[in-house]
Amino acid sequence: MDGLQRINGLIEPVVDGMGYELVRVTMMGSARPTLQVMVERKDRAPMTVDDCAAVSRAVSAVLDVEDPIEAQYSLEVTSPGIDRPLTRRDDFERFAGFEARVEMEEAVSGRRRFRGKLLGLHGDAVRIDTPDGPVDLDLGGIRKAKLMLTDELLAAAAAEAS
Repeated sequence: MDGLQRINGLIEPVVDGMGYELVRVTMMGSARPTLQVMVERKDRAPMTVDDCAAVSRAVSAVLDVEDPIEAQYSLEVTSPGIDRPLTRRDDFERFAGFEARVEMEEAVSGRRRFRGKLLGLHGDAVRIDTPDGPVDLDLGGIRKAKLMLTDELLAAAAAEAS
């Protein structure tokens, strides 16, 4: 188990118990690394600074006790934002209909990067409608994926917030 998987396993139950979902855990930087913990509210209400502060305190307490990171680091708790990363199986269904960019670990039909409208899941594949037609991308082979900031996405976010 790598370090980020261990950290994920340590903090996910805490975050879950507080009413949040863990979106992503990542380490950024090298001189003084930052552990970024991305969370969202289970009720899908917008994240507030108070939400981030509460999660930060709880996660920090767990990490202080378990001490899974040997080097000095900074902890950053953040919300996924509108043009969010797509990291969980559920994300590809939830955001079907919106434009996304997907990067694969290995080439599919000679390409590693795809952009188009998410069509949801088809078995264990993410279906995306590209300008060249629909493509099924193996969920396990996705390196990274994120929503693209479009007028449709902004309108949906505004409607959800009101």
